[in-house]
This record gives sequence, C-alpha cells and structure tokens, in this order.
Amino acid sequence: MTDTPRHSSALRLTRADLDALPSYVPGRSPADLARELGLPEAIKLASNEVPYGPLPGVVEAVAEAVAGSHRYPDMGVVALRETLAQRYGVDADRIATGCGSVALAEHLVRATCLPGDELIYSWRSFEAYPIIAATSGATSVRVPNDAGHGHDLTAMAAAVTDRTRMVLVCNPNNPTGTAVRRAELDRFLDAVGEDVLVVIDEAYREFVTDPEVPDGLTYLDRPNVVVLRTLSKAWGLAGLRIGFLVAAPAVAAAVRKVVTPFSTSTAAQAGALAALAEADEVRRRCALVVAERERVTEALRKLVPEVPASQANFVWLPLGDRAVEFGRACEARGVIVRPFAGDGVRVTIGTPAENDAFLAAAEAALG
Repeated sequence: MTDTPRHSSALRLTRADLDALPSYVPGRSPADLARELGLPEAIKLASNEVPYGPLPGVVEAVAEAVAGSHRYPDMGVVALRETLAQRYGVDADRIATGCGSVALAEHLVRATCLPGDELIYSWRSFEAYPIIAATSGATSVRVPNDAGHGHDLTAMAAAVTDRTRMVLVCNPNNPTGTAVRRAELDRFLDAVGEDVLVVIDEAYREFVTDPEVPDGLTYLDRPNVVVLRTLSKAWGLAGLRIGFLVAAPAVAAAVRKVVTPFSTSTAAQAGALAALAEADEVRRRCALVVAERERVTEALRKLVPEVPASQANFVWLPLGDRAVEFGRACEARGVIVRPFAGDGVRVTIGTPAENDAFLAAAEAALG
C-alpha cells in the first residue's frame, strides 16, 4: 500500500471558494510598458493617483520618522486621530485608521458580518468589494448600476432583507465617477432604517464640485452611518497606505479592535500629519484636476457621447465589449488605462500633457 505523498498536488490547503474569486488588478507598470515599446517613458492613467508629487513637508517628515523604524508605531494613532478630529469637527473616539480606506472596509465587514450575512453594493463599483465580502464569508448582493452608470438606490433599498448587515455606497463611484445626490441618499437612508450599517465610501470626496452631492460627515447623527476617507488620492499618500473612517463611537471602537495591530506605520502617520497641514495646496491641486477633468470629458464626448459626468479624478468610457481592445490600443501608444472587460474603461486625470497624450490615443482608437 502506497501512502499519499505529503506534498500531493491534490491536497488542498486553501479555501475552494476562492478559486472563483477574481484577483484585484493593479495598474500596469509604466516602466515595463516603456521597455516593451522601446519608449523613454510611458504614461500611467490607471490607478487614480494625483500626478503632482508628495505635498510639501511630507518627504522630510517621513524621512525623520524612518529613523525610528526599529520601534513599533503608536498603535492608538493618537496624534493623527486628534488632528483628523479637529480638522473634520468630530470627536476622536469616532475615528479609526487603517491601511487605506479599503482595509477599513474589510475591517467593517469583519466587525459586522458572520458567514451568510449579506453585504449589498452597486455593480459595477469598487472591484475590492466582492473580494472583501468573499474573504469575510459574507454573501455579496450586487445591484446593477442604473442607466446613467450610477447607484440605483431604490433597487438597493429593495434588496435589503433580514440577513442584510451592511450596504456600501461608493460616492463618487469608482470606476464610473457618478455621484449620489442628497435627496436620493436621504430617501435611501430612511428606507433602509437604523438596523443596517450604511458605509459611505468617499475616497474621492475632495474632487466633488456638485453642491448637491452631500458630505457624508453630515449624516453622522444617524448611528448606522459610517464614512470612509483616504489620504491616498487628493492628499498624495498612495504609497504610504493610510485611510480613516468616522462612525458612531461604538462602531469605531469595534473596528479598532479588529484592525491588524500596528498596521498604521510610523512613516504613514508622520506623512499624514504633514500632508494635513497642507490643505490649501490640496485644494489648489484638486482645482487643477477638476479643470482637466472637464476638458477631458468634453473632448471624449465627441468620441463617446455617453461618457457620464464625473465627480472624481477619473472619467469613465462605457465601451462595453470594446473596453479591452481600447485599453490595448492606448497601451500601444504608451498610455496605460484601466479597462473592465465587458463594461468600460476608467481613465485617471493626469497632467495636461499626459491627458493630451491619452486624448490622441483615444482619437486614434475611436475616431
């Protein structure tokens, strides 16, 4: 009799249900594409980064913090939480920090959902949502976007059952850039009731210019509302991975309990504190992005009239089955965009020169 080999390929050591789960897809490396095409450089407009470099003082603050990297960071993130509390006019006990807002969304699901509980979100929305749900054992309930590529909040409210524990509202929505306005969000929150956690994911809040799109922090009188924010986008700290949430004190405390210990690094805390001191410069940079967003949108609508208005730092081309082909055509001209097969293409707003290069690629592909 032959024993089963200890390292048999038939032996499963991980969850079988993860086989059907798509992996998160990062933006392609511009250095790799440049080498492939024989170009001095390529342009990356795939990851919603702001193109203007770190804010003043951030590099110096991070360098100083790294000198103490042999010590653990402040696990309570006290100085940063107090600074955020002062900036946004909330109590510090309402704030939890983590490795980006996406990590905090994961911690929220961990703190609220048991296997079989339901998590509702619009689709298409942020591609990490189904991964977060699956790895937490929650059941994804995807509600199709409306005809305008935004959240159908009426249908989302109708999808709530007695198993629903959490609803994610991405506002503005990634990847379509569309935004929910106050009147419809008010109706949605009234319909859902107070026994379901409603998480308003505002990673792109700083780019919003429509006065009818509400600041999620104005809903904190509702104990079931949580607001997610990130310092990766407008605040230029994508490489340091830091975000925060604002919630009822009990919800924030539960999240702080399940957060991976010491996950907000010393460098990230120092960089965040330095960045938050540069609010005027952030507003200036966001205004540059918004101006380019409007210019790019106007140009694209001559090629794809259905491009929706964006309230984020990217635009959405609803190209359907042509999305992947369009992405390849842009890469052939040295511009990396983010296609979503069968749905559309998300394009980050870069510098004017980068945007001009993209528009030339789009004209060649679609004109």
